[in-house]
Amino acid sequence: MTPTGATLFGLTATDIATLLAALATLGVLVAVYAASTVRDPMARRVKALNERREQLKAGITASTGKRRAKIVHQNDTTDRMRTFLSSMKVLQEDQLKLAQVRLAQAGIRSKDWAIAIIFGRMVLPIVIGGTAALLIYGVNFWPEWGEFKRFGAFAAALLLSYKAPDIYVDNLITKRSAAIRKGIPDALDLLVICAEAGLTVDAAFARVARELGTAYPELGEEFQLTAIELSFLNERRMAFENLATRVKLDALKGVVTTMIQTEKYGTPLASALRVLSAEFRHERMMKAEEKAARLPAIMTVPLILFILPTLFVVILGPAACSISKAF
Repeated sequence: MTPTGATLFGLTATDIATLLAALATLGVLVAVYAASTVRDPMARRVKALNERREQLKAGITASTGKRRAKIVHQNDTTDRMRTFLSSMKVLQEDQLKLAQVRLAQAGIRSKDWAIAIIFGRMVLPIVIGGTAALLIYGVNFWPEWGEFKRFGAFAAALLLSYKAPDIYVDNLITKRSAAIRKGIPDALDLLVICAEAGLTVDAAFARVARELGTAYPELGEEFQLTAIELSFLNERRMAFENLATRVKLDALKGVVTTMIQTEKYGTPLASALRVLSAEFRHERMMKAEEKAARLPAIMTVPLILFILPTLFVVILGPAACSISKAF
């Protein structure tokens, strides 16, 4: 029996309505599942912080290098990659430290990933570049391409495969820094309240991390880790410097400098943090005003391309139809 009425790709209006209803039902089910299974954003981070606390405890109580070596979790895959890179003479300590710092800024605590990043820079161009060379020159998968276009595609594949790990890490760093930047003024206000209440610096950091862990989980994680390091490290200055290293933000570096100066010279902490909080709020307001000032220039192109043609069709369409009927 052939379908009657208009069809779209062989589907009648009833079939299309049924598919749309099924998609809407699926969307509702997914939304209900997502709303009913909301997880605490600090749960995974608290587990990682507890592991860091245990490592610091073990580092203090371990008396010999052999006992300290047992603290570090050995990964066979990482050891193989390290051995391979060392045999190729491409693993440098400064490069490894830089990769570890950038991973920490991206929120990745495991130092094994630094070896994976360096290994990926070396292996991905060989794998992806070799595949691109095979498809472009060996199999001739795109015979209509010219020599310049083929070479451009091959060079782009090599460059992107080499920069892919760095691009991924940079994206994580940017997103995490933006999330932390939003919570710094609120964190400073809470630090001021804790300082005026008489709490110590490590207790104040732990309290702020607990209060802001749900709203700003990244910032809460960093403050909690700083509180742990303040309790276990020999030099408190080192804990603050680690905080500035783990977060790629000039604003947080200013906070760290203020904390170090108050620890060194005994200046009032609450007044200094209050001034910093006011400056950060003013800076955030200035950035919002800057974005609002750029909005008319940004909206000009969409207005010309999408809104004005539709407006002209709606306004001039009936008049054009009347003129065509008159002639």
